[in-house]
Amino acid sequence: MTEFADLILRSGRAGVELALFVLLPIMIVMLSVMRLLEARGILDRLVDRVSPFLLPLGVPGLGVFALLQTTLVSFAAPMATLAMMDKGSTTRRHIAATLAMVFGAAQANVVFPMAAFWLHALPVMLVSMVCALIGAACTYHIFARNLPERNETMPTHPPHPEASDTRGLLQVINSAGKEAFDIAVGAIPMLVLALLLVNSLRSSGVIDVLEQVLSPVFIWLELPPAMLVPFITKYIAGGTAMMGVAVDFMDQGLITIADVNRVAGFVISPFDIAGVAIIISAGARVASVLKPAIGGAIVAIALRSVIHFYWF
Repeated sequence: MTEFADLILRSGRAGVELALFVLLPIMIVMLSVMRLLEARGILDRLVDRVSPFLLPLGVPGLGVFALLQTTLVSFAAPMATLAMMDKGSTTRRHIAATLAMVFGAAQANVVFPMAAFWLHALPVMLVSMVCALIGAACTYHIFARNLPERNETMPTHPPHPEASDTRGLLQVINSAGKEAFDIAVGAIPMLVLALLLVNSLRSSGVIDVLEQVLSPVFIWLELPPAMLVPFITKYIAGGTAMMGVAVDFMDQGLITIADVNRVAGFVISPFDIAGVAIIISAGARVASVLKPAIGGAIVAIALRSVIHFYWF
């Protein structure tokens, strides 16, 4: 019992420190920048310029904004945009392509904190955006080709806060800070539980057995067997929990940041049990196109995995 209590305290300390001292300050800065760009209309102008080129891939204007939200804010940020698409006149075929794109992109709430540990943030983001768009195109033209598509007027921009004066500017910053705090604090339970699960499995010897059984595969991939735990954690508990485990393992010397860079295409995305469950709650029409979106997400993540593994 004493050993289990020690595992709880150790996991809790690591989870809280990661959320409050790594995730929170980075998210405050990135969210503030993102919300100020929104308030000034800069992102709207960017969407207007690129959306004509991306519409043939099945990505409407709101879809472009969802991609920017995923890569610059967090995996949960596009939920508001997806909810607008769900309740608006966007076709289900376009929603499926956008959902696949979100699943296949690298979420900012993992990329930016991991950049503090020397993850190659910019290449990760660029590769993920390109591959996510390829996944969206595959969804639109292949996996979702049988979905109904009517000539509907699709809204281009979601509503934004305004920062036309100093007071508005401060309101935007304070709102972004509160949003970042909510994200960081909301991540603590999953981080602590994931770290506790991993520490418990390692303490009981289960992880050691799995590593021995799968060691030939990891040797063939030129990866340390300890990478098995971040893989399992990511696809069960999500990217933030994976980050907590990866940082803990790097502190213990079990894996290196070079290993994380090589598998970033496979482990940094919202495509996991927790992420899918949260994102499809944006609306009934969003949930209804999950099956074709999964096909596009698998294409995007497979491409990202190959690129990262051989060129990073």
